[in-house]
This record gives sequence, structure tokens and C-alpha cells, in this order.
Amino acid sequence: MKALTLVKIGGQVLDDMAAFSEFVSLFAQLPGEKLLVHGGGTSVSQMAVKMGIEPQLIDGRRVTDAASLKLATMVYAGYLNKNLVAGLQAHHCDALGLSGADANILQTQKRPTKPVDFGWVGDLTPNSVGINRLEQFLEMGLCPVISAITHNGQGQLLNTNADDIAAALAIALSQSYAVSLIYCLEKKGVLSDLNDEDSVIPAVYWAAKPQLLARGVLSKGMIPKLDSAWAASKQGVCSVNIKNSGDLLNPDSGTFIHYYS
Repeated sequence: MKALTLVKIGGQVLDDMAAFSEFVSLFAQLPGEKLLVHGGGTSVSQMAVKMGIEPQLIDGRRVTDAASLKLATMVYAGYLNKNLVAGLQAHHCDALGLSGADANILQTQKRPTKPVDFGWVGDLTPNSVGINRLEQFLEMGLCPVISAITHNGQGQLLNTNADDIAAALAIALSQSYAVSLIYCLEKKGVLSDLNDEDSVIPAVYWAAKPQLLARGVLSKGMIPKLDSAWAASKQGVCSVNIKNSGDLLNPDSGTFIHYYS
């Protein structure tokens, strides 16, 4: 099986010029076939405030009304996506910027309105990923750069959690590749002490989730991120890691995520 590295990059790194420049340089140096998934929630929140739209988050997940969906599409699938593509091209990485609607890569269903109405948010299903097109792009020597905008197959765009997208793509591609999934962020990994940047937990197992929640180690956006990571580990992804974007090429850095102990 060929090796494939799938990296998810978060919004705070994308908003920091120095961190962004470092990341695209490091990502371009990854050997073999690779794929990049990105969010951009920080950028969307900042733009929303400027436009008089109050950002809403529930348990780390974004509520998306009609105005927020338009904004998210412009920022995710437009500016951030093409900025990443241009940055990678500058480092001789032949990137192809895509949303989930392009080539029917990611078809989702609108999340039910109960118990919480998240608005125009898409949930992934076991059949969401269009794996054939992705494999064709990879075989052509292209690096897909996929934003967190999906569609429902009936003309409706949907905002979808980028961590969930990364896990779903990694799981689907594990049928054909030995996939390493890396979640890159501004932290060095999962921290045992949120006030100590060096308190990285080397490995986190699913069985430890209740204790980590009780200790306050997991909160806000880290909870859905780890849930996605555990799902990937459970369903055939070879390696799942959460690390600082600047440590992308260091195989021993960050926190390794395991479903089974």
C-alpha cells in the first residue's frame, strides 16, 4: 500500500502570517502523496464581527445561519483555500483547491434541528466521500486542498466541521492507502495543563476520555477534534496525531491518538 499523509490545518495558524508561511513550507516537504484539509473558523468569526454577524458556537461547533453560510463559503472555499494553494505552489507543491461540492467529493446531509438547531451545517454519512475522484487527483500528482464546505446533492451548500472531514477522508482513503492523519494547530498537542505549553500528553486513548473531561483537559473545540481522531483510529487509519504546525516534519512530536489501548 502506498503511504498517504493527510493533514488538517486550523484557523489560528492560517491567520498568523509567520505560522502560515512556515506551515506551507513544511507541508510541501512531506514525502509522497499528501492531502490537506482546512477550516478557518477564526477568520470567519473575525469577518462576521466586522459585518455585524454575531458568531455562535455550541460545544466547539459553529451555528450557521444563512448569512453565516455565505460568509463561510467566501472565506473557506474562496480566500483561505486559494491562499493555501498559492502558498503551496510557491514551494513547488502542485495543489488543487476544492470544496466538497467540487467533483462531488463530499456530500453531506443537513443536521437535524433537534436537540440543537445548528442551521446550515452538514453531517457526514458513511457514503459522503467520493473516493474515486480523490484517488484520480492523487494519481495525477496533485495535492488536493479541501475546504470545509460541502453540499447535499440538491444544490444546497453546507458548513461542515473540518476535523470531521479530515477523519472521514482518512477513513475512506484507508481502503487504498496507508494513511497518516495529522491535526495541526497552534498548541504542541493535547496538554495535561492548559496553562503549560510543554505539558504534552504523548498518547491519548478513548478509554481515558471521562477522566480527561473531569480534569478539564478537554474543553471546547478539543472535544470534537478528539472524537474525530478516535473515530479515524478505530476505523483503519494507521496513525493519528495532534501536534503543533511547526513540528509537522518531526515524527515523534505531539500527541498520538488511539482508540484501542
